[in-house]
Amino acid sequence: MAGQPEIFELNNGTMQVKITNYGCTVTSLSVPDKNGQLADVVLGFDTLEPYVQGASPFFGCIVGRVANRIKDGKFTLNGVEYSLPINNPPNSLHGGFKGFDKKIWEVVEYKKGENPSITFKYHSADGEEGYPGNVSVTATYTLTSSTTMKLDMEAVPENKATPINLAQHTYWNLAGHNSGNILDHSIQIWASHITPVDQNTIPTGEIMPVEGTPFDFTAEKKVGTSIQEVGLGYDHNYVLGGGEEKLGMKHAAKVKDPSSARVLNLWTSAPGVQFYTANYVNRVVGKGGAVYNKHSGLCLETQGFPNAINQPNFPSVVVQPGNRYQHTMLFEFSVE
Repeated sequence: MAGQPEIFELNNGTMQVKITNYGCTVTSLSVPDKNGQLADVVLGFDTLEPYVQGASPFFGCIVGRVANRIKDGKFTLNGVEYSLPINNPPNSLHGGFKGFDKKIWEVVEYKKGENPSITFKYHSADGEEGYPGNVSVTATYTLTSSTTMKLDMEAVPENKATPINLAQHTYWNLAGHNSGNILDHSIQIWASHITPVDQNTIPTGEIMPVEGTPFDFTAEKKVGTSIQEVGLGYDHNYVLGGGEEKLGMKHAAKVKDPSSARVLNLWTSAPGVQFYTANYVNRVVGKGGAVYNKHSGLCLETQGFPNAINQPNFPSVVVQPGNRYQHTMLFEFSVE
């Protein structure tokens, strides 16, 4: 059985990461800047209490069974209509009222040393938050080199076909979690298209070129350059492709903070990435008393496309019993 929420540390002498079994959540991640100074570059809380009490806008966690939005909280699979909690009216978001981010996962392996790692496991029961079938889920965080973290997520449906789409929901601020907004960060996203959305943030089904729009990050550009033109900010799914590949993963994005010279290169095996600029974060009191506001971090949630279960032209997120869902992310930090 899973026990109490606890915080575990992965430390290889250069970077240190703190992760809790509550929601598989990264609570802190410290990497050096151009002068070798460590700073914690993820938004979060010092203690577990705010996470457990629901004060977190999905800081650092793994969301599931299905990340992002499902239109009207409904889908039909094998002739059966399923109804999910409407926790983000009129839609269901990030797995429902008590998704994977609000569960205590079991720690099945914890290794220290040069390439420290931790593996968490969760068993999601048939009918949990409205989803069909039992699913066994594991997530492993590994420090694979001095400034690289890898996340391997797997899920196996045991008895029924079910949609599965896990996403890692860290809010990054490469200048340091307490350093204000990320509008000066530059970002490049290897995607020439997005899936545009309706007024309820549900993809219309269209695949739209970014060229000539404020959504174009095919070349490195400041986050703040065109953000005023997209309403509250970016909260859109980018269709990945066109970058280099590494270990079977696509180059999804490169983020750079000019003040510290920290760079994050993100690689993924998923077909999309939700680029989100913390549009709904408002006066959240985080680590060391830092107050996080709108645009105080950015999320790069690699994922299957939002509402894919209801969009036949999107890559399917349905996994059959006996098959395995696999999703790998590589977070490579550097300075330049």
